[in-house]
Amino acid sequence: MLNGSPISWCSKKQPVVALSSCEAEYIAGSYAACQGVWLEEILKELMIPVTTPLLLKIDNVSAINLSKNPVSHGRSKHIEVRYHFLRDMVNKGRIALTYCNTEAQLADIFTKAVKINRFEWLRKEIGVRTSAVSLS
Repeated sequence: MLNGSPISWCSKKQPVVALSSCEAEYIAGSYAACQGVWLEEILKELMIPVTTPLLLKIDNVSAINLSKNPVSHGRSKHIEVRYHFLRDMVNKGRIALTYCNTEAQLADIFTKAVKINRFEWLRKEIGVRTSAVSLS
């Protein structure tokens, strides 16, 4: 989100098989961190001020803890090195991780079939306004 509006989202099949939901969220967080850092660099080139650290919301507390802990342990020793980009960005202070309740996942409007009241709430939260123009 930039100034309260979504500017990017992605739904992608992960190229690896995760052994746990923690690992799956950690890998997804790594991809999101990569995109966030890339977008931050583009905004800097355009001379648009960026609040740092970038805030990355993850709905798995174990993945957040794994990202914040610089010590490799049994839960992470099998994860490929490239996915530790998230941990590196957190340790450098470029990315801050916060817990996001599953109910507050704004991307659900793009990725899931949701009931009308949830759809309207999500639409409002991402800043999409309804049009008063009739198509008939």
